[in-house]
Amino acid sequence: MAGSGGAAYDESLITDHDIYLFKQGSHFRLYEKLGSHPGEVNGVGGCHFAVWAPNAERVSVIGDFNGWTPEACPLRPRQDESGIWEGFLAGVDRGACYKYRVVSMHNGYEVDKGDPYALFWEEPPRTGSRVWIPEYVWGDQDWMRERRERNALDRPVSIYEVHLGSWRRGEGNRSLSYRELAGCLADYVREMGFTHVEFLPVMEHPFYGSWGYQTVGYFAPTSRYGTPEDFMFLVDSLHRQGIGVILDWVPSHFPADQHSLAYFDGTHLYEHADHRQGFHPEWHSAIFNYSRNEVRSFLVSSGLFWLEQYHADGLRIDAVASMLYLDYGRQNGEWIPNRYGGRENVEAIDTIKRLNEAVYASWPDVQTVAEESTAWPMVTRPTYVGGLGFGMKWNMGWMHDTLEYFSKDPIYRKYHANQLTFSIWYAFSENFLLPFSHDEVVYGKGSMLAKMPGDDWQRFANLRLMYGYMFGHPGKKLLFMGGEFGQWSEWYHERGLDWNLLEFPLHQGVQRWVQDLNRLVRQEPALHERDFDPEGFRWIDFRDADSCVISFERKGRGAERPVVVVCNLTPVPRYAYRIGVPRAGTWREALNSNAEIYGGTGQGNYGATETEPVPFQGHPHSLSLTLPPLAVLFLVPEARGAPGGAAA
Repeated sequence: MAGSGGAAYDESLITDHDIYLFKQGSHFRLYEKLGSHPGEVNGVGGCHFAVWAPNAERVSVIGDFNGWTPEACPLRPRQDESGIWEGFLAGVDRGACYKYRVVSMHNGYEVDKGDPYALFWEEPPRTGSRVWIPEYVWGDQDWMRERRERNALDRPVSIYEVHLGSWRRGEGNRSLSYRELAGCLADYVREMGFTHVEFLPVMEHPFYGSWGYQTVGYFAPTSRYGTPEDFMFLVDSLHRQGIGVILDWVPSHFPADQHSLAYFDGTHLYEHADHRQGFHPEWHSAIFNYSRNEVRSFLVSSGLFWLEQYHADGLRIDAVASMLYLDYGRQNGEWIPNRYGGRENVEAIDTIKRLNEAVYASWPDVQTVAEESTAWPMVTRPTYVGGLGFGMKWNMGWMHDTLEYFSKDPIYRKYHANQLTFSIWYAFSENFLLPFSHDEVVYGKGSMLAKMPGDDWQRFANLRLMYGYMFGHPGKKLLFMGGEFGQWSEWYHERGLDWNLLEFPLHQGVQRWVQDLNRLVRQEPALHERDFDPEGFRWIDFRDADSCVISFERKGRGAERPVVVVCNLTPVPRYAYRIGVPRAGTWREALNSNAEIYGGTGQGNYGATETEPVPFQGHPHSLSLTLPPLAVLFLVPEARGAPGGAAA
């Protein structure tokens, strides 16, 4: 390391305007000003440092360049009441490891903190920050030019949710690096037909078992799998294959590790001081103080950072419900009402709205997605009409009802038909995404396949049927890794997926089925154009509870052909089962989950069937179908017929 890390104070990257925006809560690119920034002063190379610690008595930079000596490199407080300490340290180069030694003016509290704005950290369990400027030449210009169309709400969106450390493992059960994952993951996702991947949080986190949801580095991809440039290479590789990248992001809470944001300058700076507001009882972590403008600037800056610097195509915001409600996870007496006497977290709501406004103002071609589990209204409506401003919302109600229904023995399903049909009553109240995520296959809940009832054949048939119902249902789609080939065991972050199962035909069949579902959703506008429009859905019949058969029609805009979806939810075949259809003529089986290539018996309608001039269910023409056991049919008209009349 060149030089001794001496300080010079005659240069600053921070302007008075920066301070004004920071204190106002509207500086959304703080990563350009705070943190460590290599550069020159008067021809001398080194690094600018700046950190917010308003209640500190002294702040210095300690690192491998000064023997971790607290007195060697003190920073100076700005004379503008911003609470920012800054300085230029000569001879500090890219890659240097450092922390801030913070001595509080309160009780002499002294602590070594990582840099909240660091772009790179030491590999855990080490906790130092690193001076870094990413040096990467992107090759995803074609994707970036086209992504507005690719991410549009009327386009097919099918997301493959991935935990980077356990998707695939190398020799000795080691996690693969970003670069090792790039080629094989991009190839696999493209071959499977998914449009996007969603990564569980890649932001630096001290405890691997948190899966990234206990974040300390809000501006740094975890060093477990490589450098920032390596992660850029992974995103770039996916983009070059035409695959979007969504990042999980956690603005709701953070861990209380000593080197993290918690009690940063000897006071509760980033979090609330009152335990009833600042401590999360379910996750035993700190809750951000959203009423503090500087914290709002920090959080929104972090969100925009991943879109700008890492070309992310969207942010999935974790635990939004815990941000909206002051009594989330708390009993009476354990929370403090807002200034109006209610349980809504007014300051958090304002932060969420500011985030979404800032994201869409800067990056109108991306999407923000809320993991929000309550009936909070207008989550996906613009802020100017009173909404929260998200692009999409996870449909947790649909997920719970669907899994509960399909976990039942089919003999009891006729008594629970409402669990499948109820979702349509609210399906268009938000822009919903249908998730079967990591949360459904951990902590004793069983894998997707293990949730299914019956013998092995019935379990696989049920799984294919459930996925078919999901892909036919209005809304965008998300599957967690391993579910696409019917993994038997729960997901465990310390090992890779059970790829060896693909040696067996039934697992191959599930994988092929998901691949073909993705293909059909892309090919048929009726299955994606109007996911959020009630005009894109029509029940054919949801009243046949005794037979456990539901049927519905999906419609695109204009003259595109409709798609009819028929689900037989029991292991009993149904013969000569009649449904009314909107067009006369030949209807082709676009997909049949009972086909032999998927592990089924092959029973069906020989690939196609003709309408009969038999009025039924409000249509002058109808189909007489064979419904295979525990199967779903996707039917499309071969040629356009005059609605309600003869074939054209």
